[in-house]
Amino acid sequence: MLFDDYINTGMVYHVVDINDLKNVLENGIVYDDKSTYLDKYLSFHKFLDSFRPDHIPDWVVREKAIFSSLNFSKAHYFHSHSVILGIRIDPNKCWIFNENLANSLYEPFVLQEIKDFYMARDYLEVIGKDIGRKYWETSLPFLENLKIRQDKKEGYDGEVLIFHSIQPGDILPLYIVSDHKMMSIEEWKTFFKGESKNGNRKTSK
Repeated sequence: MLFDDYINTGMVYHVVDINDLKNVLENGIVYDDKSTYLDKYLSFHKFLDSFRPDHIPDWVVREKAIFSSLNFSKAHYFHSHSVILGIRIDPNKCWIFNENLANSLYEPFVLQEIKDFYMARDYLEVIGKDIGRKYWETSLPFLENLKIRQDKKEGYDGEVLIFHSIQPGDILPLYIVSDHKMMSIEEWKTFFKGESKNGNRKTSK
């Protein structure tokens, strides 16, 4: 895995676009502070929330969550121009879901609005409903997951839904990803100072 386990770090991991980094470091993170929330994801959140069973606590609502990961594999692909943040959370206000199940529904959910993909709507009506229900049935409280480690089971990609705002003091930038490289914050600072070990020309002081 890319990072040490939560038990040792006390952190989960959140990815933001580099253009949002300044605002995140100054103001923290809330669930609806990105333009993509309304443009790309809110309707999908509502779709998955429609399968939420009654026994799940009232405060666990996907459309009001900040999304993060317990960890990433070393082979994980990060989008260019993104920043990986370590964030400290209140574990009593977090819930664990299998991200693989949610991801399997996103493409058909989007494509159903395109005429040539009309069959995606039928897929959602049949298979999608089963996956939506399973998404909630296999979810569990964050602290309970630490006991049974559902996230370490094969096929379960543990996603942390956070139901509280994240303050700037609880955010630690770890890596910045460009088109060609992924480097730690200190490596980027060294690079900019012209002291990179990769043979880049030093800048004048």
